[in-house]
Amino acid sequence: MSSEYAIGFEYISDTVAHTGRFSELVAFEDSVIASAVILNQTGNTFTSVPLKAGQSVEAVFTSVTLTSGKIAAYKI
Repeated sequence: MSSEYAIGFEYISDTVAHTGRFSELVAFEDSVIASAVILNQTGNTFTSVPLKAGQSVEAVFTSVTLTSGKIAAYKI
């Protein structure tokens, strides 16, 4: 985790939307992000994004929904 402002993480292992403010998503196992709302994103929508175990992605997420897998969503 690289954010000095992180205040813990939310463990996500289901397929419902999780809302809050998250700075980084880290996969515990191979996972697929069904969709995410990202405040500082440009370009295509962030849907059906695969993450291999150990991979992470950093941004300002306000909602994350998985298709499969288990991730940690680090809170800010």
